[in-house]
Amino acid sequence: MKPRLIVSRQIPAEVTARIVAEFDCPIPEGRDMDQDTVIRMLAETRADALLLTSHLKLDAATIARIPDHVKIAATFSVGFDHIDVAAARARGLPVTNTPDVLTECTADLAFMLILNAARRGHEYEAIMRKGWRRGYGMGEMMGVRVWGKTLGILGMGRIGQAVARRARGFGMRVIYCNSRRLPPELEAGAEYFADFRAMLPHCEVLSLHAASNAATADIMNAETFALLPKGAVFVNVARGGLVDESALIDALKSGHLFGAGLDVFRREPDYDLRLGELENVFLTPHMGSATVETRQAMGFRALDNIQAVLAGKPPIDPLWT
Repeated sequence: MKPRLIVSRQIPAEVTARIVAEFDCPIPEGRDMDQDTVIRMLAETRADALLLTSHLKLDAATIARIPDHVKIAATFSVGFDHIDVAAARARGLPVTNTPDVLTECTADLAFMLILNAARRGHEYEAIMRKGWRRGYGMGEMMGVRVWGKTLGILGMGRIGQAVARRARGFGMRVIYCNSRRLPPELEAGAEYFADFRAMLPHCEVLSLHAASNAATADIMNAETFALLPKGAVFVNVARGGLVDESALIDALKSGHLFGAGLDVFRREPDYDLRLGELENVFLTPHMGSATVETRQAMGFRALDNIQAVLAGKPPIDPLWT
């Protein structure tokens, strides 16, 4: 018999094909499963494993309800703030994520946001969609140059380093703040700031790549936005919880920030519509990993973790040990 698997939402066709070949799994159709539905399906099918994505919150109460016959919960994401890892550890339930495979894709999107925020991508595209039909004078609709600017990075992990590599192609000075300084070979010329606030006045462009936790909650607020130089560009592809969105809106409306590029929000998908009303914001709906190649790799990595645990081996990407 094939091992039994529950998948909490629709996933790419190539990943689904592998699931059909290797597992006994009712493929979800239509709406995403909520917590109650997932627990019911795990029990009814006597599932061996759960494959979820960040839409499903595995809090302590939900983890306590997972049947004992479930041997692993694998999230189809690199972020895992939707999982109570301490509760999973206490329960003895292996939980895994999919690191590494979405680094370059997310860095691509981060740089797309930098360019669109700096060069007024939303406004230019809207002009063209409306038919253009009017020339603009030499002093109208001007963006700011990305080439040669100073890029500040909060969180110099895999994705932050990948953004830094792209920035060097634009002649940018790269500075960063991280929980620890990187070795010289990983810094590759980037300048380290131990104090985040001390870095901010130097950041003509600021890009967030830090994890969401108690230390980073609302790290961008009225005080820290004010420390950025006037006319700075702000980008977030990390997590919405890092940003006080009301303070961000104030900084954009006042002109202290030239523009912003955002892929993540405090509430998703029900984001603050005030952001969508601002012309100097370029918005994407949490799509950092949304390429064919990356989503396939994420799904396969999650399935590799599941197969390893069901074969009696350690998980490849454990969130606790």
